[in-house]
Amino acid sequence: MRKSIIKKWLAVLAGTALLLGGCKQYVPPAETPVPSPEETAETASETNGDIVILYTSDIHCGIKDGMGLESLVDLRKKLEDNGTVTILVDNGDAVQGDAIGTISKGDSIIKVMNEADYDIAIPGNHEFDYGMDEFMALTEKADFPYISCNFTHNGELVFEPYLIKEAGGKKIAFIGATTPTTLTNSSPDHFKDENGNFVYDFLYDDTCDKLVNAIQGYVDEVRGKGADYVILLAHIGNKEVDYPFNFQTIIERTSGIDAVLDGHSHDTDQVKMNNKDGVPTIRSACGTKMEAIGYLQIPADDSGLQFGLMSWHNDETVPVLFHLHNSLTDVINTEYEGLENSLKEKIGETPYDLLITDPEKKGTDGKSIRIVRSQETNLGDLICDAIKEETEAQIVMYNGGGIRDSIKAGDITYGDIMRVMPFTNDICVSEVTGQQVLDALEWGAAYVPGENGGFMQVAGLTYEIHADIPSSCSIDTQGMFASVDGEYRVKNVTVGGEPLDLNKKYTVAGNDFIMKKDGNGYTMFREEDVVQDQIKMDNKALMDYLQNTLNGVVPEKYSNPYGDGRIVITGVE
Repeated sequence: MRKSIIKKWLAVLAGTALLLGGCKQYVPPAETPVPSPEETAETASETNGDIVILYTSDIHCGIKDGMGLESLVDLRKKLEDNGTVTILVDNGDAVQGDAIGTISKGDSIIKVMNEADYDIAIPGNHEFDYGMDEFMALTEKADFPYISCNFTHNGELVFEPYLIKEAGGKKIAFIGATTPTTLTNSSPDHFKDENGNFVYDFLYDDTCDKLVNAIQGYVDEVRGKGADYVILLAHIGNKEVDYPFNFQTIIERTSGIDAVLDGHSHDTDQVKMNNKDGVPTIRSACGTKMEAIGYLQIPADDSGLQFGLMSWHNDETVPVLFHLHNSLTDVINTEYEGLENSLKEKIGETPYDLLITDPEKKGTDGKSIRIVRSQETNLGDLICDAIKEETEAQIVMYNGGGIRDSIKAGDITYGDIMRVMPFTNDICVSEVTGQQVLDALEWGAAYVPGENGGFMQVAGLTYEIHADIPSSCSIDTQGMFASVDGEYRVKNVTVGGEPLDLNKKYTVAGNDFIMKKDGNGYTMFREEDVVQDQIKMDNKALMDYLQNTLNGVVPEKYSNPYGDGRIVITGVE
């Protein structure tokens, strides 16, 4: 019975991959008898010649979401039972993003990945969110190697740049690359020494030359060692805010890469584009929170790479719907033991959806468009009001990239709050000039109408963004704010109903990621500006505001998903 359910499930997933990816459909091999334990030793080496690389990316602790890691384990076993050689890789941002990661500092996720038998991983920018020491400790606990061709310490590579695996009679080289914007996308303090000097780097420059040259050098090196296929495992993505660090730049300026398995931008685009020599090159991404499992098939006859996604968009996850249970199930249950009841604890309730996405507009992939990083939202308003209530600061500025999930109408649980604000940053208050406030707003608005994790949700002030005025922000050698060299696109800023005075001092509250640690490149705020430090964790402030100030019920003033008019954007068609 269980075997027939899995067979139907695989057929459905294969069909879904064709619809979503627009690529040649991968059809699992015809079912063959599963060998008995006595036969295993004799039949283990018998393969059909096919190789399938399965990959995940941006799991963000969502091991039980979407497809679920348990389904990946069952899928992999099904392929191998039918003679297909499999390789399982992860493209970063696995250990952070929900309560299980935050509470265990990523340890629980590594345990689950070990049981899932990953072969290779690369670091994403959020692998460093618990600090460098914690990340390096996690890599020691991992039963799989991390690779990266551009993560350096004092100019020396921290990990091996690539790994060549021999499978199905072929040599397959995997090269790892992490976005150079990691220096600002995680806390910059994690990459500095005790004197505040950057000692870690990801080959950042303003042209992407360093990263491109490193990748090309290692592609040439592995080709020289006889690699039949070269796969770039990338946490690069397609974000406008990260330009020129995107997959398009890498592919169009290199040669010899067969496929880029990518992450970071949470998209599910399946692309073929020409490389430097005009050769079509694959780029495949699989979204976030296990919404899809990506695959790259190398056929036995070398007839051409096949790639795509096995996706799942139902509310019920695959492991729950199909009652999956395998070796991974017990490990996941153990790691969640004692946590589930805490996550279900009710904090309050809301009659309205509190959103980070547009309730009306959809992207080309059919998913709701994320707006918390480009315009005001009601959830952003609520969080900023909570911090203002806690600190009594004149102004609150909170980066949209720190608000990770929406809250649907109904009960609000502890687990909901942890999903929304998983970073557990501390709140602090700084005393800064109006000029610093204006520079911060300008930096956050630099990419509007495009996304930017540093876009500021606010309380205590209002401002306009004139998006038809080009941004004139300049950056330093680490990609952080340096100055504004032209006309400001942020205008008509008011604080408490009065025009912003550039020379006046204001109290500004926010998380220490922005206010103290240069997070998202906010260098205009300095640690010496801090007048109140480590007041409370930001998610605890939200919980206290819901329970104590709002008496457990979100009021009507937060009913508009686009907020109450604190941020006005003009010049956008």
